[in-house]
This record gives sequence, structure tokens and C-alpha cells, in this order.
Amino acid sequence: MDENRTHKAVDGELEGEGRRAYMHALLRDLHALDAMVEQDAFERGVSRIGAEQEMFLVDDAFHPTKGALKVLEQLDDPRFTTELGLFNLEANAGAQPFSGTGLSDMEKEMHLLFEKVRTAGSSIGVKPIMAGILPTIGKTDLGLDNMVPKPRYQALNRAMNAARGEAFDFSIRGIDELVVRHDSVMVEACNASFQVHLQLAEPERFAHHYNIAQLLLGPVLAAGPNSPLLFNRRLWAETRIALFEQSCDVRTPGLHLRDSMGRVSFGRQWLKGGVADLYKENVSRFRALVGTPLDAGDDGPDALAAGRVPTMKALRLHNGTVYRWNRPCYGVSENGKPHLRIELRVLPSGPTVADEIANAALWLGLMSELGATVDDVASRVGFEDARANLYAAARDGLRARLTWLDGEEVAVDTLLLDRLLPLAKAGLNRAKIAGADSDRYLGILEKRWRTQRTGSSWMLQSLAGMKGRGTPGARLTALTAAIHARQQSTQPVTEWELAQLDEHESASAHFQKVSQFMLTDIYTVRPDDPIELVWDLMTWERARYVPVEDERGRLVGLVSYRGVMRHLGSVARGSVDSASMAPVSQIMRRELITVTPDTPTREAIGLMKTHKIGALPVVQGEHIVAIVTEAEFVGLAAKLLEGFVTELPSSSSLPSPAERG
Repeated sequence: MDENRTHKAVDGELEGEGRRAYMHALLRDLHALDAMVEQDAFERGVSRIGAEQEMFLVDDAFHPTKGALKVLEQLDDPRFTTELGLFNLEANAGAQPFSGTGLSDMEKEMHLLFEKVRTAGSSIGVKPIMAGILPTIGKTDLGLDNMVPKPRYQALNRAMNAARGEAFDFSIRGIDELVVRHDSVMVEACNASFQVHLQLAEPERFAHHYNIAQLLLGPVLAAGPNSPLLFNRRLWAETRIALFEQSCDVRTPGLHLRDSMGRVSFGRQWLKGGVADLYKENVSRFRALVGTPLDAGDDGPDALAAGRVPTMKALRLHNGTVYRWNRPCYGVSENGKPHLRIELRVLPSGPTVADEIANAALWLGLMSELGATVDDVASRVGFEDARANLYAAARDGLRARLTWLDGEEVAVDTLLLDRLLPLAKAGLNRAKIAGADSDRYLGILEKRWRTQRTGSSWMLQSLAGMKGRGTPGARLTALTAAIHARQQSTQPVTEWELAQLDEHESASAHFQKVSQFMLTDIYTVRPDDPIELVWDLMTWERARYVPVEDERGRLVGLVSYRGVMRHLGSVARGSVDSASMAPVSQIMRRELITVTPDTPTREAIGLMKTHKIGALPVVQGEHIVAIVTEAEFVGLAAKLLEGFVTELPSSSSLPSPAERG
């Protein structure tokens, strides 16, 4: 339903007279919407479905690549558009009737669109991958140089930074814990979703259907999570939920004490009025961040008075910057009639198109059946319980426990298999979806739930199988390569074999960047720590190099095993104790040769050879994030001998023991 792209045409940040003019247009659109609701002006009796497919673009090393604009140029197809990052792409499927073969026709179009991207990218070394969060994405991929150079994104970033007034903090705790700070909204580009649209045949009952959609967010998300990893941390089954909410949260920390909502949210209460009330709450609670060029013909009330269908340009733009997990949408059908839709935004991209359409079939079937058989959601379940269900599902996936109708607490896999699967089947039958399609998609779900094999569990099980072998970067590369390989077929994730460490399309791609084999679990000391501490750390952890950080976490030096031995060996016998109490600053190397996670392997090896050093701190800005030593390159040389890598320097290119310090 590509008419929703209207919200992507922007003019820039709003201030002064421009802000007042835009707000005037926005309020005029709301008046027009009120009038259309009163006049029952929306298309009735017709139900259509649509979808937006977001994906990542990677290079031959399976890392994010700035390929979006080049791929779009190759495609030359209006169904494709940019997202926030140059390594993101979005495909928009056309509207299909929610009946007959609508679901399978959507799947066919999605396969066609994905294949078009694959073909367009093949000539320029770009591969598309469907994943909620790309396993190989790193913080270094999130600089503003990777943002699509379009006014919409640049204006949004400036406006959101200005609104927040400080850096964005992220904290997510799962199996591992992630605490990170970033200075732009580019962290949002880590997310890719599969968004499903449902045009309501009963627009006058918008609130009822919207509340049903709210109730279903938790169980539908739990049915198919696909985003368990971020920055090599195992977090939530669907980490996108927490990440997206935090990446767009422009509330300053002090305002969190107020009863305010983030721009990404479940909402505050059951909808009691109609669609106009949701839009009014958006305008009341969320500051307009960007504007758009407006013509005289864009005025909503004037259009109605002239007998035309309003474009609602200002209202739709503002709605595009408020990210409810169920978003209300105003649109105009190809027949020229206005309609109302609900956009489901919680579903992740991938693992396959078949899995995505199965997820959509579950939601659509339940919307159909519960919309017809449940009279008043608010009287059957508390709003806070429905909201808690969403986060329980995001954290735990199929292992979650949810609160269902009438306060019943139930394991989500039991709820899905015993209750919701039959209801979805009944709802698809009610919508007159082809029986073969209904059986196929619900069969994919049933097998997924019985085997407990979601995209998230497949990733985590694959990584567990690689445990103790290879570096973290190599394991993530292998995982991403395996996702890419398995997406060549149409088999759902339940049929996938687990990823193996040696999975990669081209052998030379496996070790192209430092990030693919650097050591991130490092120990550091302060300049005023005693040398004795360094010596003990090296003994305990069998480390030959220990980085030195100051009180603000900035890298200021590096201590080597050889340096400690030289220092202790230079003192007279009997003075070793006093020498070991000297500060680390006396022996640390201050002039450092460093690399970043994106430094090519060949360049890193060359630096070690040229400067006769045995270790390279890996930094982001002033801070150390990892270290790479000659030991990792010896392992790389072993791969050379095994024939896995053909285009990297041999082990003779490494500094000799006599050369390194």
C-alpha cells in the first residue's frame, strides 16, 4: 500500500512561521477527518491486505554495505524505497483482497521483489538479507556517513537530537547485557521489520478492531521472533522491540518521571472513541519534528467542500513520525475512495517470506475471528496486562507466559496451539481465504511451535553449536552467511539446518575485517595501578598484552608481557617487590598504533609487520573495544594452510618474536 509513502516527502525542521503554518495544516486535516467520520465517508465492505518488506544489504564479507542508492538505481522500480541506513532497503507489495488467494499472491509478489533485489545487487557485490537485526551489524556501521542523504532522515535526526538534548542511551538485558550510548538515531537502522496492513471493512468500528489488534500484539509476536542478537550480545527473543523504543525516545531523562509516552509505544489505554482520537492524541503528545511542502489543494476541509477526497498530507507525515506498534493509517484506494487501515509493526523481517506470510496469516485470521466474536476487549482483559504481554513475548518468545481473556494466565505455546490456531483457521475461513493457503500457512506455524524452532532459536542454537570454536566475529559471519544461503530456497526456518562455522560463500570473505576475529573480552588497568596487578592479570588470564585506560575509559597506553619482564629484570635482586609496586605508567607504551573494527585484515597485518609490534588495540574514537594480537593471525595462517583463505598474507608476513615488543 505504497500511498503511505506520502509521509516520506519532507521539507526540513520546523521553526517559527514554518512551524505555525504546518501545525495549521495539521489541525485542518484533523477537522477534515472528524467530518469524514461523521459523514461515514470511508470505503465499507471491502477488506484488503498489504505489506512492507524491510531488508539489509551486505557485501561479500556479509557485513552491512552502503548499497541502497546503487541498488535502487539498478531496480528503477517505484515499489522500492530507502529506509534510514544506506544498508537498508524497503519493498512495498501491492494491495491484495483479504479473500481467495490474497495471501499466496502476496507471498508470490514478495518473492519476486526479493529476487529483484538479489539480481540487481549481484552485479555490484551487494546481497539482500531478511533479518530483524543483522547479526554482523556493529556500532561502527551507525555513523552519519551511513545515513541515506535525504532531507527526511537528516531533518529527523537533527530534530530528535535537539528534542532529547543529549546522547541516546540503550540498556537491554537478556542472556547477556547491552549498555551503550550513541549520538544519533542511526541505531534505529539496526531494525528491519515486516509490516502488515489490514484495510477495515467496518471503518465505523475502528476502535473495536484496533483494540483487538492491541490484544493480539503479544501472542502474534511470540509466535515468530527473529532478532535475538545485537552487537554480539544475546538479548531478547525479539530485541527490536526494546531497541526501537529506545532509539526513538526523545524524552529527556527527567521527563520520564512524567506520565508521558515515547514515540514508539504500545499506547496508554484502550481506544474508547474512534480513529480521530488516536490521531488527536498523536498531535497532542508528540511534537511535530519535520514539515512538508503543502499546496493549496492539500487543505482537508477545502477538499471536502469541493467534493474531493483529502490527501491528509500533513496528518500522514506527522503520523509517520509516531511509531505505535499498531499504527492507524488513512489512505486512498485505487478506486479513489478513502479508507482506514491498521498497520501491524511488531513482526520482524525474515527468516523467509513463507515464515512472514504465515505470521501475517495468524494475525489476519485472528483479527477476522475475534473481531466478529469478541464484543468488548476492555471488559475481558486489562490494558496493562495486554501491554505486559507484548514485552513478555519480546523477551521470551515461545517460552513466555501471557495473560489472556478473563485474566487467564497461560503458556504462550499452549495458547497458540490449543486456542489461537483454531481461531485463526476459523477467521481465515470467515474471510473466504483459499483453504489450501490457510492450511499451508497455519501448518508452517504449527510445526514451528511444536518444534520450538523460530528464527531466534535457530540463531541461538547455531551459535551454541559453534561455541569454543572460532572468534565471535567469525561465528557471526558464519551465521549471517548461513541465513543468506538458506534464504535462497523457499523452505521455512523449521526446515533449516543449523549454521556451521565454515559457512561462507567465498573463502576470502571470511577474514576480511578485523571485527571478524578481534578479542572483545579484554582486561584493562589504569595508569596508576601497580605493575604487580598487570603481572597477575597476565598470569591469570594468559594474556600477553593489557590495555591501559584513564578514569574516563579512554585508551592511553598498552603494556606487553615483554615490557613487564624487562622492567622486573632490570632491577637488582631483592628490589623486585618495590619495582612491582611502581605505577603502570612507568612501563606502558604511549605511542600506539591502533585499528578500528572495519580495518581490513591485510592492512592490520601490514601495520604489525611495519611497526614490529605484536598487538593492535581496536578502538572506536578514544575508547578501546577489543584487541587483536599475533595469536589471532597465527590462527589465520593455519586457515591459509588449510586452503580456506587464498588472498591474505601468509604467516611469514607477521612480525617475528624478535621484532615484536
